Amino acid sequence: MGDLSEIAVCRRDGAGPTIIFLPGYASDMAGSKAMALDAWSVRTDRAFVRFDYRGCGENAGAFEDFTLEDWCDDALSVIDRTPGPVVLVGSSMGGWLMVLAALARPHRVAALVGIAAAPDFTEWGFDEGQKLALARDERIAEPSIYGPPLVTTRDFWESGQRNLVLGSTIGLDIPIRLLQGQEDQAVPWRQSLMLAERLRSADVQIVLVKDGDHRLSRPNDIQLLIKTIESLL
Repeated sequence: MGDLSEIAVCRRDGAGPTIIFLPGYASDMAGSKAMALDAWSVRTDRAFVRFDYRGCGENAGAFEDFTLEDWCDDALSVIDRTPGPVVLVGSSMGGWLMVLAALARPHRVAALVGIAAAPDFTEWGFDEGQKLALARDERIAEPSIYGPPLVTTRDFWESGQRNLVLGSTIGLDIPIRLLQGQEDQAVPWRQSLMLAERLRSADVQIVLVKDGDHRLSRPNDIQLLIKTIESLL
């Protein structure tokens, strides 16, 4: 698992349950959604935690040295060091990690909020040519409309393949909310429908934002996210 004591974490004390934000792939705790929730937690005196995965943001280490399993360990470490029940808010890959973390800590996680949640994206997000390139070259770099090329390593991809969740019922019975833009070019909106179908919980709601993109970080998107979280508290 490595040394998890040096993970960069920002904690806000306040009323519980504690909201924990899980960033997306190659993102960090200084992103617009994380910072908006941080400001909201201060205004409303709510307990809130944001953190960086190893190899990301304020943490040491190279991004390419870590895998989905490593970052799940990071999330679990943060949960384990947070008292009381928690609500996990996962963006994109963070939406995959929130599911894995809730399965691993069923008595700690009170609810989930996914933003363009992307469970199993190593399965549906790569074509055969990309998979062959990963096997041959051990890494690929793909253009991204959000910044520098996104690097994926074979170790990360294999880690994802070991942690697929959409092939059967996902044994969670907590409230779950899924926010999804229908103009999302990274996570097809029908993935949220598939995730909802696989979740065992009867308390699952999907909000489709017709003109929403992958980030869902416009002011109206942030308002929707905050209202969604508040409805669960």
